[in-house]
Amino acid sequence: PCNQFGHQGSNDEIVEFACTRFKSEFPIFDKIEVNGENTSPLYKFLKSAKWGLLGDNIQWNFAKFLVDKNGQVSDRYYPTTSPLSMERDIKVLLEIE
Repeated sequence: PCNQFGHQGSNDEIVEFACTRFKSEFPIFDKIEVNGENTSPLYKFLKSAKWGLLGDNIQWNFAKFLVDKNGQVSDRYYPTTSPLSMERDIKVLLEIE
């Protein structure tokens, strides 16, 4: 989560929303910055590996990156990309197909 896109609330509010509305059972990280001067090191790395349509800035919280088993960024997906549409790319990296 990141407050650079509409101020989604506190860390606790975000966890409660995700677990209540979407039945999330995975750990949810605390908010970080993904653009600008205080970009987290993780997002600096991800964005430097794969540029988006509008440069390296993240446009919304649901931007996605696919990282291979060696820690290399394989691809970058737009916030509107369905995770299910990434299945083929994931299978290629896992050498399933």
